[in-house]
Amino acid sequence: MLMMKLPKEQKEQLAASIQNYFELERSETIGSIAAEQLLDFMIQEIGPHLYNHAINDARKAVLERMQTLEDELYALEKPIVTKR
Repeated sequence: MLMMKLPKEQKEQLAASIQNYFELERSETIGSIAAEQLLDFMIQEIGPHLYNHAINDARKAVLERMQTLEDELYALEKPIVTKR
């Protein structure tokens, strides 16, 4: 899988969030380069799992919509009366 490329502004915002997390939760200070490297690692390692989960969620949503559409199409059918 190709590495996900984030826009610069978004990557900077996420790196700042990582820095804030380390400061607030762990009382550690990490630099922006370390935060960006951690972000890249997380995207590489966790990204495919999240992506696959999102695909499965989308698949379920589409299947539910297709079932609803199929039900609606059956409801539109006209009864056929045969004469003998």
